[in-house]
This record gives sequence, structure tokens and C-alpha cells, in this order.
Amino acid sequence: MPTATTMIARAAVVAPDVRLEYVETGDPTGLPVVFLHGVTDSWGSFEGVMEQLPSWIRAIAISQRGHGNSSRPADGYRIGDFSKDVLGFMDRLDIPSAVIVGHSMGSFVAQRFAADHPGRTAAIGLMGSAPGMARNQAVRDMLWALDAMEDPIDPGFVREFQAATLARPVDPALFHAVVAESLKVPVRVWRDTFRGFLELDHSAELGRIQAPAIIVWGSCDTIFSIEEQMALRDAIPGARLLSYTGGGHGFHWEDAATFAADLTAFCREVTQ
Repeated sequence: MPTATTMIARAAVVAPDVRLEYVETGDPTGLPVVFLHGVTDSWGSFEGVMEQLPSWIRAIAISQRGHGNSSRPADGYRIGDFSKDVLGFMDRLDIPSAVIVGHSMGSFVAQRFAADHPGRTAAIGLMGSAPGMARNQAVRDMLWALDAMEDPIDPGFVREFQAATLARPVDPALFHAVVAESLKVPVRVWRDTFRGFLELDHSAELGRIQAPAIIVWGSCDTIFSIEEQMALRDAIPGARLLSYTGGGHGFHWEDAATFAADLTAFCREVTQ
């Protein structure tokens, strides 16, 4: 997660009321890889991964609207809204196409973007994903709890939420930073985003994705099942599935080096 000195945050205005904070590493002329975090996280979700990528990858991590230090507009927290922001962001930075890598919520944004903008999508990486969340009981339980909350959100609730994404120990400082980022997000953004999850089902559209795709999942993920990973693999033409034995939903926090190495290998294939 974010530290004071390792990466310099910049901002890009992608709509009249949306300013997205982001960080960038690697060669500015290298292969662009755009990272999209999970719900209530921020660009810092990928800091550990970005630090281990080779310089020929131009790694860019965004804090999506409502998250981190990005703008918090009054509305627009559906997956389609986040996807439009990615398009605006790439236009702003003059990126013709990119590898779009998303975790959890960010993976659904990557799906939407790849289906709608094939010419702008060099490849996609789906981390802790599924074809949809419309019937996900964990989402229903979260929304039930959020409907009873007001700002400021309970830190204990946030710690429990983030701890549930892990199956293996992480550095306590990392976990503290994860929680601190989630505490920045207003309850209305949590609520609106989770409400949008209940409308989400890309099953009928995944076949439109023509970009190379890698699906990455931790075998101890308590949010999305192996059956959902296989459904993704079977629906997206040519997609490959990688499973990390013992990994949780937040496997990139548990073992950033392994995921960075696998992503690098995938990106190398994309450039050949």
C-alpha cells in the first residue's frame, strides 16, 4: 500500500467531476499495463507488485472514482462508470491500448472495458474474479450491513472486511495501510458500489472479449469459487487459468513476487 516516498502520485482529469490519482513506474515507452484495484482499495493495492516488475513494463495503477484520493462524485459507481473512467484516463495519457489488470471489482471493470473497447485492450488479467456478482451472498450480506451504517465507517468493520480477503499472513504494516485506504471511502460510495454489484452479470458478454486473457485465483478465496473461475475460462476465448494453492482473495498482497513474475511472463507473451 502507499508509502510516503516510494512512488509519486499524479492526477488526471477524466470527466468534469472526476479526477483520478495514479502512480506510474517503468519505461514511459514500454508496454502499458493499467492496474485496477478492488472495492475500497486504491492504487496502493498494487504497489508491491509494481516494485517487482521489469522496467520494460510501463505500470500504471489508478485509484478509481470514490477511492483513495480520487474524486468522489455524487453518483456513478456502477461498473460501466468505472470503465468509462478508464477510457478517459487512457485518452488523457495518450495510451492507444493497454494490458488491463483488475482485482475483484477492478476485474469486472476490466471485463467491461475489454468487451466494449477491443481496440484499446491489448490483453486482460482478471484477479479474484467471476462472471458476475448478482447472486453472490457475500455481496448481499455486505449491503445489508452497509445500509445500517453512517459516516465515519466503523474501523472494526473495515478490518474484518479486509481480513476476510486473506488466507495467509501479510506484513502488519501492509494490512494497516489496506485498512487506512478503505477508511477513506465514504459509506455512500461503499453502498452505491455494492448495490451495483447486485446488478452485475457479464455471462452473456464474455465471449465478446477477444484479447488474450489470464485468470488468476487463490484456492482459498472465500468470495469467488473455482467453478466461477472455470466459467470465466470457458467463456473467454483462449483464456488461461492460474490457481495459487493456499492463496486468498488478496493473493497479490500475500505473495506479490509470484504474481509479478506470472504477470511479467504473460505480458512477455503479449508482446511477441
